[in-house]
Amino acid sequence: MARPVTLFTGQWADLPLETLAAKARHFGYDGLELACWGDHFDVQRALKDKSYCQGRHQLLARHGLRVLAISNHLVGQAVCDHIDERHKAILPKHIWGDGKPEGVRRRAAREMIDTAKAAAKLGVAVVNGFTGSSIWGKWYFFPPTGPAEVAAGYADFAKRWTPILDAFQAAGVRFALEVHPGEIAYDIHTAQAALDAVGNHPAFGFNFDPSHLLWQGIDPVRFIDHFADRIYHVHCKDVAVHYGGRNSDRSVLGSHLGFGDHRRGWDFRSVGRGDVDFQAIVRALNRIGYDGPLSVEWEDAGMDREHGAAESCAFVRRTDFVPSSMAFDAAFERS
Repeated sequence: MARPVTLFTGQWADLPLETLAAKARHFGYDGLELACWGDHFDVQRALKDKSYCQGRHQLLARHGLRVLAISNHLVGQAVCDHIDERHKAILPKHIWGDGKPEGVRRRAAREMIDTAKAAAKLGVAVVNGFTGSSIWGKWYFFPPTGPAEVAAGYADFAKRWTPILDAFQAAGVRFALEVHPGEIAYDIHTAQAALDAVGNHPAFGFNFDPSHLLWQGIDPVRFIDHFADRIYHVHCKDVAVHYGGRNSDRSVLGSHLGFGDHRRGWDFRSVGRGDVDFQAIVRALNRIGYDGPLSVEWEDAGMDREHGAAESCAFVRRTDFVPSSMAFDAAFERS
């Protein structure tokens, strides 16, 4: 049986969950990966209202859908970040509070612990999200960044996230970091450093998203092979890369141009319309035995999202396949 195809609801949080569920079923999805914002999944209601989680399942079941993971990227971002006014726009009021940075970080950490408990009540085993980072802004090493500063950044991550991960382990839930610029892990080497920092904590792994690797020049398949036992969830998102060549004026850094600007060196695309080799990714996922959902995180500034979500679902279904249980030439073997 092929893997279930789900839709991440983060880019659809402007719609009520009931409305989105009806659309997702029409698009052809098996389920939804619920974002912990909008009205899609409320962590505190899940903990306080005994009927809330059952109600989420019932709502989805009315549309022939299920939930296999939830995501709390926005709150997770605040755990390790240097907090500024940008965070106010993405955080719930009870996390932002008075906006004093250390208080925001601590409230965010408590909310992530609560997210693990809420996920357990909902009956899902994976929470996807971000971690934030105190050292992301120092990635270029100028003014010079010494090894002690880098080490301090990973130590800060370990100090703030180890208690959260302990709570995840106690709840029987795993946290899957979406390896992504702006996080403590944004490529293969930093992902390994993050794992090392938390002592290979069993609750800590990765939400594999090839789009954020490819535009950095990283082969996404190498990430799967390197972290075969830590791929806890998979996002399907595509990206088109336009930089390089003698006459190119486009930068890998994005040039401070917004998503959708045709002058950017790279931009996200509807699944199957970019440069990600999803067939190679499916083969790699088969190789490591990943049998979880393939969750479409749809982003394409140049396309109607309903058209894109429907075609992405069809593309993922068409590209996914069950691995062989025998060698193709086994019939020729001597007994």
